[in-house]
Amino acid sequence: MITRRQFLVGSLAFGGLASSAFGKTLNLASMPISEGYGALVADPQKLLDLPKGFSYKIISSLGNSMSDGMHVPDRADGMGCFPVEGSSDKVALIRNHELHPKHLSAQPQSIQKHTSELAYDNYHNGTALPGGTTTMVYNLTTQKVEREFISLVGTVRNCSGGITPWGTWLTCEESVDRPHGPNGDVVNKDHGYIFEVPANADSLIEAKPLKAMGRFNHEAACVDPKTGIVYLTEDQGDSLLYRFVPNEYGNLAAGGQLEALVVKNNPQFDTRNWSSNTMPVGTWFDVEWIALDNPESPNDDLRARGYKKGAALFARGEGIHWGEDELYFCCTNGGQKQLGQVMKLVPSVDGKQDKLQLFLESEDKNLYNFGDNLTVCPNGHLLVCEDQYTDIVDNHLRGVTPSGEVYNFAKLHEQTELAGACFSPDGKTLFVNIYSPTKTLAITGPWLEA
Repeated sequence: MITRRQFLVGSLAFGGLASSAFGKTLNLASMPISEGYGALVADPQKLLDLPKGFSYKIISSLGNSMSDGMHVPDRADGMGCFPVEGSSDKVALIRNHELHPKHLSAQPQSIQKHTSELAYDNYHNGTALPGGTTTMVYNLTTQKVEREFISLVGTVRNCSGGITPWGTWLTCEESVDRPHGPNGDVVNKDHGYIFEVPANADSLIEAKPLKAMGRFNHEAACVDPKTGIVYLTEDQGDSLLYRFVPNEYGNLAAGGQLEALVVKNNPQFDTRNWSSNTMPVGTWFDVEWIALDNPESPNDDLRARGYKKGAALFARGEGIHWGEDELYFCCTNGGQKQLGQVMKLVPSVDGKQDKLQLFLESEDKNLYNFGDNLTVCPNGHLLVCEDQYTDIVDNHLRGVTPSGEVYNFAKLHEQTELAGACFSPDGKTLFVNIYSPTKTLAITGPWLEA
């Protein structure tokens, strides 16, 4: 029996915490296979195949009218789920839209004409840049969206992000555009920042960048609920793993120190395994952290400066998820076959004995290919969203058991990616986005039976 305490949810109750069912050292060299929830059943609608007993409901789509008079934008990516205070059956979903300024003309007319003093950045004609977030209030009992609105706007390529224990969503810009850079004819401010969106916001908020958390190609974030330290991934082939140590717990705007991970006694360690098996699966490495100065450098040189000081390299750090006393993050094209890795980091109480492990490395693109966003099922299995556009058209949701076996949970028939997987606080509903054209799905079924 899996208890509520044994379940890593993708949506923490404010201040709440669930735990990890994953084990210690694993050896996944042979990519063992699990039956998971069983064979996938062909979807008559030819959208998403799921195991027997599971079903999906489309709860939001590109162009739908929203409560604020706007329309649902495209390119739905990372997403977080939060309980609605004072309600036992409602959740707030905050959904990223990975929109670049060049995407404006393909958006609904209301987005193309959107102006607001609350936007972070605007086109020269005053229209808000289309990147940002939308918020949905969803009723788990009636299975209907009760409210939907733009909650942040004026940013660039909001890729993924992360929930906080204090009830906010950290939305991350995967962009380092500048007014005088390659896209400087469009943007009027520096980009490459993290923005914070309260889950209880009921309308568009003012977009304020958290500049001390660094300016780089941000991907995702997760928070240690005990310390308030935020761990950050970077989507680059030579990326670093960062952490932000805040000056005040739960108040990221008060500043703090940005740091990068270093493998002890192995400066400039290469975890990518591209040319050699530098990092064997299941082996633990002691790690420490180095301080980075000038975190909002206009030169996009944080990773280069960090590497020069000894920081370890990762292959396109993307989705990241906090468990109990540990976290997992995807390296999208890591590994000898460049099909993807999952890393596990266990921070120590004093911050001086942290450990890093290569938890999974794919050897077969038919089993696991370019993992991106990730979360954990109620039974303790990792659930990873694939993001690949190779010779295999279909992206999947891939499961990984506590013993390291992989399996298919879902198969997407559209030639786009799955993103933003997260669970309702009760663990009964999985929410996931289809990137483009935007669709947000609610998936229910026998989660504890695998």
